[in-house]
Amino acid sequence: MPPACHYRTISLYEHLMPAPVVSTPSASVDAHGQGYGAVLVLAAAIAWSFGGVLARLLDMDDGWTLIFWRSLFASLFLLTFMLWRDGPRGTRMLFSRMGLPGLAVGVCFATASTSFILALAHTTVANVVLIQASVPLIAALMCRVLYGERIASATWVAIAAVIVGVGIMMSGSLTGRVSPIGDALALLIAFSFSTATIITRRYAHVAMTPAVFTGTVIAGTVAATQAAGFAVSAPQLGILAVFGAMSFGLGLALFVTGARLIPAALAALLSTAETVLAPLWVALFHGEVPSEHTVVGGAIVLAALLCYLGREAWRQRRAGLTGSGA
Repeated sequence: MPPACHYRTISLYEHLMPAPVVSTPSASVDAHGQGYGAVLVLAAAIAWSFGGVLARLLDMDDGWTLIFWRSLFASLFLLTFMLWRDGPRGTRMLFSRMGLPGLAVGVCFATASTSFILALAHTTVANVVLIQASVPLIAALMCRVLYGERIASATWVAIAAVIVGVGIMMSGSLTGRVSPIGDALALLIAFSFSTATIITRRYAHVAMTPAVFTGTVIAGTVAATQAAGFAVSAPQLGILAVFGAMSFGLGLALFVTGARLIPAALAALLSTAETVLAPLWVALFHGEVPSEHTVVGGAIVLAALLCYLGREAWRQRRAGLTGSGA
């Protein structure tokens, strides 16, 4: 059986719960619980998918100001969530046990969240989100390079397909419609999330919810030093609150609650709804139609990811049936 790396590194977010949940045939969740978890994860993906639409509603010339307010509202939401879930004492314990691994994940998260906003100023939402979709396969490849863990042949095929798809997407930068800087920032997002995912896997005993909060604080602090100013109108502040708290923070809370109830591969598969919905919302609300390069390359990336995740879901189901003696 291949090592867990290339199917447990599917998403950074699945590791943000207080303690890992081990899935065994004897401790399987009933159908109702799995259905409830699937709904929560799908709701998280839908919440995240509105990020591009909300960013386009903001009339702000300074991306750093946007990052500051988005990070502030996200951190307030996440801190409130931890205090509600774990209480003051439990929240303090989570932070005290986070250590260097949690800090590293926080730095990666801050890099990714900052790059997301800056990338939107240079390229389309479709490019940003679809390049982000390569996170699971980038993480699998990094596991192979850094730790020598074997990757199945099917995964290598999927990685190659993603590389081709991303290459086609980025070729659209040469037309002048989007900037290579934007696509490079989108790739930085993918690599930052992949690195954070690997760290999380290597330190599975560390709760990463406070790490996500730390990342928002880091991003907000850096943005505060770079922002031209902090003054925003009341309507814009409302959009920023929704962007940071409801789209971003609530999405995290929904995901970490639902992901513990369903298999990791299924959670990752449902979360890819963000990749499909984000460009759709932007096209519907803002008329930002993806370029031909983005459509073709994105279709290749999505096909590779869906085939890969579908195969892993089938493999985990088969392993569970074998383990239960079915």
